Amino acid sequence: MRMAGEMKELEAEFGIGKKEGTLVLTNKRLIFVCTHEIREDVVLGPFMGLKLLYSEVEDLEEVSKDPPNLFISLGDIITVKGHKGGLKGRPSLEVEWNDHGSKRNYVFTETLTGRKKNLNDWAQIVENLKSGRQKLMALPPVPPTDTLEGKIMRALADLQEKGVLTIEGSIEETFKVELDPDEVQATCDHLSSQGLLVRRPDPSGDIFYRRVSALGEDNPSS
Repeated sequence: MRMAGEMKELEAEFGIGKKEGTLVLTNKRLIFVCTHEIREDVVLGPFMGLKLLYSEVEDLEEVSKDPPNLFISLGDIITVKGHKGGLKGRPSLEVEWNDHGSKRNYVFTETLTGRKKNLNDWAQIVENLKSGRQKLMALPPVPPTDTLEGKIMRALADLQEKGVLTIEGSIEETFKVELDPDEVQATCDHLSSQGLLVRRPDPSGDIFYRRVSALGEDNPSS
């Protein structure tokens, strides 16, 4: 996140000129979380990688509303623009909103690219949510995390498509447990039958799973 149109320091309450974190879109607001950061090494190829800094956002009720976290009500947004980035930059989302009578304008830039939809695609969805044109799907309740079903849903909370071994590894690292991959796959299939996961067989023989979004096919995280 940075101020739109300039690279100088953000306002005093936000500290340094750029902030890394996690951007979340709900049906009521945009939330930028940059507290309790987690660092992760992401491998992009044999000789490439990056250090990803993000904030885990599973329970929005636990996210502090104090700075440097940022809460933007969709009703307060004046303009929202998506920028593809191209060769000279990365996909980004520019948001201008009314904050208690003062205008603010920030740019959120995507760290990881290469997905079917990128951060610039959020602009249309934000506009549709604000206007009421965006329809939301009713989803079944998410199982609690003291069950394997809940742990799987937690591992897929980023709405990204993952294989069984990736899901298993994520759960084992987060919850310090040992799992049987066959049991993980059977549970994923059960969650898929309940409408909580999308199941996609791959020509390689592997099966991938993705958590269902209330936005359906308009899910901007795919």
